[in-house]
Amino acid sequence: MTASLHCAGICKSLGGRAVLLNLDLAIKAGEVVSLLGPSGSGKTTLLRSIAGLVDPDRGTITLGDRVVWSEKTVLPAEKRRIGMVFQDYALWPHMTVAGNLSFGLRAQRLAEPEIAARVGHALEVTRLAAYRDRYPSELSGGQQQRVAIARCLAARPALMLFDEPLSNLDAALREDMRIEMMELVRREAATVIYVTHDQAEAMAVSDRIAVMRDGRIAQFDTPRAIYEHPSDSFVAGFIGGFSVVPGTVRDGLFSVRGAASDSLRTPGAQPGDGMLVVRPEDARPAEAHPGNRLRGKVLSSAFQGRCWRLAVELGPQRVRLDWPEAPPVGSSLAFSLPPERCIVLTN
Repeated sequence: MTASLHCAGICKSLGGRAVLLNLDLAIKAGEVVSLLGPSGSGKTTLLRSIAGLVDPDRGTITLGDRVVWSEKTVLPAEKRRIGMVFQDYALWPHMTVAGNLSFGLRAQRLAEPEIAARVGHALEVTRLAAYRDRYPSELSGGQQQRVAIARCLAARPALMLFDEPLSNLDAALREDMRIEMMELVRREAATVIYVTHDQAEAMAVSDRIAVMRDGRIAQFDTPRAIYEHPSDSFVAGFIGGFSVVPGTVRDGLFSVRGAASDSLRTPGAQPGDGMLVVRPEDARPAEAHPGNRLRGKVLSSAFQGRCWRLAVELGPQRVRLDWPEAPPVGSSLAFSLPPERCIVLTN
């Protein structure tokens, strides 16, 4: 049975460095939440604290209606009903697929009929029944990943934790396995925390995303809300390949700092210094929005399939734009932005 999770005031230092700083996180039962952030932001430390592999310094972790860690209560990892899928899958090489699934269940002293039923169900839903007698070395990377998920499902955890489970797969297989994996966990109605540093992966798998920075959560919201309304310049710069351009708002117009270009209309922007969020796909020909034009120098172009991704210099700044063709490097490019898409962040 799946369960909700509530982390309150979690603090953790490692090697004299604060890794988690008074962190709060609440996840609903059956929800898929990604922890997204750069290396060193605290994602894996938080995941391991929830799993019981690391003890926080302070705070409370509650799974369902049960406190699993506090300064007064410590429930051992094996009693938390939490399943974890590691980056390297952590399969026993000397055990068959079925042996890997049943090993932890026997450690729980479950009856053999119960073990057989759980292993059979997990192999069936992961489409591994035909491979039950094979060893990990006889499986592909994608099959090994499914074994790791099946082992987790067989334990019937209240919470499933994924620590960058697709990072060892090639790009094409990673996308296929991501779709297959999320179909599986959603069919099982599992509560999932998914750690990744890949923005596209987080957007694709999550009900909500917690963007982490320096041991704190910078923003926790749906993928669309984070994409459309990033809370600050860090989230905007990290989440979607946006360009974040410093400038000043006066009389509802934004001027790029250090660039001799036209101003942009920015509805609702507060006067003063701020950061303009430029999404590559928002770039339009100059005539599309005559009152919202900018001009810069083309630095480079790269073919993206449906368009060209340009790097364009605006004074001392550089922005990324999607364009239907590749202008000559060094040429001047005038482009416009829809006013309603011109978001200015003041933090």
